[in-house]
Amino acid sequence: MEGVDNVESKECYMAAYSRDGVPSSDHLKFRIVSLSLAVDSIPDDHIAIRSLWISVDPYLRSRMTGVEEDGLNVTQFPINQVIVSYGVGKIVKSKDEKYKEGDLVVIAEMPVAEYSVLPSKAVTTKIDPALEVSPSEYLNVLGVPGYAAWVGIQVIGKPKAGENVFISAAAGGVGMIAGQLAKLKGCRVVGSTGSDDKVKLLKEEFGFDEVINYKKEPDLDAALSKYFPNGIDIYFENVGGKTLEAVLNHVNTYARIPLSGMISQYNEVWTEREGVRNLLNMVGKEVHMQGFMLRSYMHLFGDFATEMGGYLKEQKLTSKLKINKGIESFLDSMGSLFTSSNIGKVVIQV
Repeated sequence: MEGVDNVESKECYMAAYSRDGVPSSDHLKFRIVSLSLAVDSIPDDHIAIRSLWISVDPYLRSRMTGVEEDGLNVTQFPINQVIVSYGVGKIVKSKDEKYKEGDLVVIAEMPVAEYSVLPSKAVTTKIDPALEVSPSEYLNVLGVPGYAAWVGIQVIGKPKAGENVFISAAAGGVGMIAGQLAKLKGCRVVGSTGSDDKVKLLKEEFGFDEVINYKKEPDLDAALSKYFPNGIDIYFENVGGKTLEAVLNHVNTYARIPLSGMISQYNEVWTEREGVRNLLNMVGKEVHMQGFMLRSYMHLFGDFATEMGGYLKEQKLTSKLKINKGIESFLDSMGSLFTSSNIGKVVIQV
């Protein structure tokens, strides 16, 4: 479609907010819009892009509730407007001399649409073909999941060789990278996941030392006693609720708990969420628990990209993508994040 001045572009928009539960077709809808890609219709310092890959991440759920008191400090998607996500696009027209037709670019807030016209300052990264990295990895190891894993493990966790690390939701896009990164730092790594197939995957393909199938452990507290006889030094938190409570019975003095997310709680009104009864353990053990949002660490993105890009080039990191096809798969892709069926990073190939 490059070279065509007018296109019909499918996009996903916020039709209604979903206060609790998984968003459905009542909340996220699709429509076709006409878009002019003629150079004369594109403002200066703007680019027209064709979407290639779109990232589907749990944090997007928090932008669909219609309320902003959930403690996540995120803005809500406006009603009747196209939603945005991290993505990779190909420039088809450019009114900025820094970019030319055919360039591949990463955009942090790319419309979930087949085509769009954006300010060129929206570009996060121009992909260098010489690096020989698949564009999809810019949504994975070099994207939101990889950056969340790196900030949580490297910056907040500050791992030391020989320490014991526990990763919840270990078969998710963030968890499997966080576990591998901790292993690269010389740690013993145990993950938690919800099926025997995922247990096998994490041990055989991703190098986890041990993996707990939490669905087969009626007493997670007892399971942690078994897998962590010497206690937990770093807990990479993706789940919340009962898992966090169990972990706090096994933390060592000066343990670090980076809070990447709490996926078990996202679809609940806050008054219905599970409480944690043993926070007092953090006092006696002088535990450091810290939530983080990636926007606060963008000054470290260069360090992250250099380190993780090096691991990719040296084949010290591996990943797994769940690829869904077409913009219309966005709704089902979102829903899959909150089921035990999901393995790895969910992306849409447009």
